[in-house]
Amino acid sequence: MGAIEIIGGILLIITCIFIVMLVSMQEPKSDGLSAMNGATDSYLGKNGGRTFDAILKRFTKIGAIAFFALTVIVNIIAVFF
Repeated sequence: MGAIEIIGGILLIITCIFIVMLVSMQEPKSDGLSAMNGATDSYLGKNGGRTFDAILKRFTKIGAIAFFALTVIVNIIAVFF
């Protein structure tokens, strides 16, 4: 196992921890019985791209893409080197 593989493994672990933290900080999607009255359309719902939850979603997607790319790169390096 070379140094590049070890560095890749460490980066994968850091990315995993980052994704877990982002997902655990997000609000749950289910509103339960409070969503049954139909009055869930609010100002924050209309401007959802600027809320903290929307930012967390965006960073979660970026983290997932980075994790996937790192996994592919580490496996290619492990096979060819």
